[in-house]
Amino acid sequence: MIIRSKAPLRISFAGGGTDVPPYPEEHGGAVLSATINKYAYVNIIPDNRTVVNVTSLDYELNIKYHLPSAVVYNGKLDLVKAALKVMGVDRGAKVYLHSDAPPGSGLGSSSSMVVALVGAIRHWMQKPMTAYEIAHTAYEIERRELQIAGGMQDQYAAAFGGFNFIEFFRDSVVVNPLRIRPEVMNELQYNLLLCYTGGIRLSANIIEDQVGRYRKGAAQTVKGLAELKEIAYQMKNALLVGKLDNFGELLHQGWLSKKKLSSKISNPRIDELYELALKKGALGGKLLGAGGGGYLLLYCPYTRKHVVAEALETVGGKLIDWNFDLHGLQSWVSSEGRIEGMI
Repeated sequence: MIIRSKAPLRISFAGGGTDVPPYPEEHGGAVLSATINKYAYVNIIPDNRTVVNVTSLDYELNIKYHLPSAVVYNGKLDLVKAALKVMGVDRGAKVYLHSDAPPGSGLGSSSSMVVALVGAIRHWMQKPMTAYEIAHTAYEIERRELQIAGGMQDQYAAAFGGFNFIEFFRDSVVVNPLRIRPEVMNELQYNLLLCYTGGIRLSANIIEDQVGRYRKGAAQTVKGLAELKEIAYQMKNALLVGKLDNFGELLHQGWLSKKKLSSKISNPRIDELYELALKKGALGGKLLGAGGGGYLLLYCPYTRKHVVAEALETVGGKLIDWNFDLHGLQSWVSSEGRIEGMI
């Protein structure tokens, strides 16, 4: 018996940063995002031993430890160790991991992996959990157990899937699924480019700098966060009514506001690519994730999309084929080629 799960990666359109404590507790945060057809995968093969053997198929890493030995976090597959500990796993298994994007890409891949882990373990241990509970548990694993700096949007995006407007308050998170008309979704997909800039970044360092500036009351950071929250609401409205050129222009405004949060968010290479895209006809865009590298999202009128794409490839940008995916976390059992129920 093999228990499998997959959780989608996401692109964040607006509001990123307002989900990072302590801002949402003090002012409330708001993020607009959508999941795409790139995934984090987990496979669990239970056995009767008291050994957990974990293998990353992407990095050819392997760890093994005996239950109930104390978990030691040493930088080697710590997300898995923490998930097994927090979920109370007390039996042996082989665990295999795979992701369509590396950590630090800006697509929320680390959080999607934790959501996939929670989903697979929940299926294995037969624990009833809602999407909210799964997302919250994934957040606790990353931010509390492992003390990794970051926000809350990625876990909820991966657990729920689709287009969501997510609001963050002092004591709660509210996920508002958006009913985007098919023609609007198709048009948005047609006009967006996803370009890999290189330079995998350490998002925790950027977030720590942003939080430090906010706690000190740095005017630019405080102003940038307020602008990002307002832009998230404006962008949600533009998307719901199909005003996509306005959506593209708001992407640009959001990127300018995002850069106010920390001097580490952009760099000369990213600025060069972004300015080139605007020069060739893009209406707006933003770097996905905390900043510093990874994927650049651009909105281009269809008459200019190919021109922008060619220009970016000429200077070393790598365009990625992708599409929206409206499904969140999924888990199922595979037994000798026979597929059993999906949850």
